[in-house]
Amino acid sequence: MNAATHTPAVKSPATVPTQPNRMREFFGSRDGVIATATLVAIALFLILRFAVGLEGFAASWPLVVIVIGGGIPLGIDVVKSAIATRGGADTLAAVSIIASVLLGEWLVAAIVVLMLSGGEALEEAASKRASATLDALARRAPQIAHRRNPDGTTADIAIEEVRIGDELVVLPHELCPVDGEVISGHGAMDESFLTGEPYVVSKSEGSQVISGAINADDALVIRATALAEDSRYASIVGVLREAETNRPEMRRLADRLGAWYTVLALTMGAIGWIISGDPTRFLAVVVIATPCPLLIGVPVAIIGAINLAARRGIIIKNPGILEAVSRVDTVMFDKTGTLTYGRPVITHFQTTGGLDEDYALALAAAVERYSRHPLATAIVEEADARGVDKLTVDSISEKPGQGLTGVVDGLEVKLTSRKALADSSFLPQDQAGMESVMLLDGEFAAFIQFRDEPRRSAADFIAHLGKKHGTTETMIISGDRASEAEYLAEKVGIKTVHAGVSPEGKLELVREHNKRGKTLFLGDGINDAPAMATATVGVAFGAGSDVTMEAADAVVLDSSLERLDNLIHIGARMRRIALQTAIGGMALSFIGMVLAVFGLLTPLMGAIAQEVIDVLAILNAARVPFTKKKLSDF
Repeated sequence: MNAATHTPAVKSPATVPTQPNRMREFFGSRDGVIATATLVAIALFLILRFAVGLEGFAASWPLVVIVIGGGIPLGIDVVKSAIATRGGADTLAAVSIIASVLLGEWLVAAIVVLMLSGGEALEEAASKRASATLDALARRAPQIAHRRNPDGTTADIAIEEVRIGDELVVLPHELCPVDGEVISGHGAMDESFLTGEPYVVSKSEGSQVISGAINADDALVIRATALAEDSRYASIVGVLREAETNRPEMRRLADRLGAWYTVLALTMGAIGWIISGDPTRFLAVVVIATPCPLLIGVPVAIIGAINLAARRGIIIKNPGILEAVSRVDTVMFDKTGTLTYGRPVITHFQTTGGLDEDYALALAAAVERYSRHPLATAIVEEADARGVDKLTVDSISEKPGQGLTGVVDGLEVKLTSRKALADSSFLPQDQAGMESVMLLDGEFAAFIQFRDEPRRSAADFIAHLGKKHGTTETMIISGDRASEAEYLAEKVGIKTVHAGVSPEGKLELVREHNKRGKTLFLGDGINDAPAMATATVGVAFGAGSDVTMEAADAVVLDSSLERLDNLIHIGARMRRIALQTAIGGMALSFIGMVLAVFGLLTPLMGAIAQEVIDVLAILNAARVPFTKKKLSDF
């Protein structure tokens, strides 16, 4: 959490993305080209057959060309899919095309090619719609950097050419190109796009800066501490890009349903052929049985859920969790920033050696204004509330694990932990809460204690999980001391507490409970990443850690328990509508198969009927993101 002034966010002209062209996405894909060419071939056949009056191959050659030219690449994809899924949902489509060709039903074969290629193209285009946030991030990414040469001049270089140690000039209102450290200048940067916090963070010599942040009105000189591909912005883009490569669990369910459905359809087709002696009965059955509700409907439902979640500030990194999130048995919470606000307040401020408390607080606040640590906010807010003087910082340095050091009013001010003291025996022991030690010119000067209070809605939310979502157990798994974790558990109504747990310990606890049922782990720190990655559903609160975001299946950007409830309801809605689409579509197809077995449905009629079923399936699945319901009952 940033210690920041409430300055309005700086707007950059580079942050307004253009909307992707959905039609171009459809027609620009391979499957889109095949679908378009198939439509043209069918139209040309109809003209040659009915307008010109040609018959036989003279009229059907466009269909032959498109079935062979388009059917071969589609057939290869079907074979690969069948091998990967042990006979997936699209196997029947391939059987339909082959049977149509063998029986000379080129128009039927072309219509099936149109169904298969059109469905794949629609799914691909819809997937690109789901990645609109990723597209916007990619377009917004820094492209150039101003490298300062030894002679003091600057040269524009591509972002990929930046090397660690390079001195870069960040001009007013520009995006910071890479992660780095300020070596010259005083100013501020808007990190809200990256952190979700709508404030501008002060920057001075020694301050850390992150790529993608928007500089304010003053130029800063930074030293690159990471390459572009390793910087914060690239990490966020990578996390979102990974979401597109995860195959959803519901699609695997569709493949399993499709495997059984394929056996049923082929069996009924064979029966129709046997009882009639007419192979066109077999073709009619497999054509009407082509399981496009599975091929198209389920992915459309998943994509709709991803969009619905995104509108509520939830990034779905692994779509597979949408099927499981509404059916978890155990919910595990890290303590700080999840059930609490992650905004500690000062409960005790003790100085030594006659040091004036307000002056000591002013010194601490001056340094902490440059920190992103949660305790920094508490110190700054306390200083502002007391109205103490705002002192100027001459230099600042923050090294991982060593605390924050700055020069203020001619004094070296260091905020760190009790571990930095050679002798800490005189400090209060075994106190609940968090603490910080202030040193002036290397000598102990003040001891500060904090407490992070529970969210107002935390107790109601814990009770709500069991009553409305069937959760059987909730627990706190925290690295904090037992006294602090137990204090929180009592406040929110949780009986199971694991305190002082290391990241490895959290991982083992998750593995243990995974054996008993589905688990959800909610955290916001790097030490939560292993447990989060192992749980059935891992949810990260906020975007404060790249490692945490990578480990999580979903990221709740605004750190709200109501948003977590939204995610559970979105998952339940997606699963319900996806199953409606799949089972309903197959039921309608089954009715058509029965009619085809008894010769009441020709192959061409079956192909047309299947198109109608496809439209109904798509329309039903597409309603996932469109709801007037609040999507939260807590």
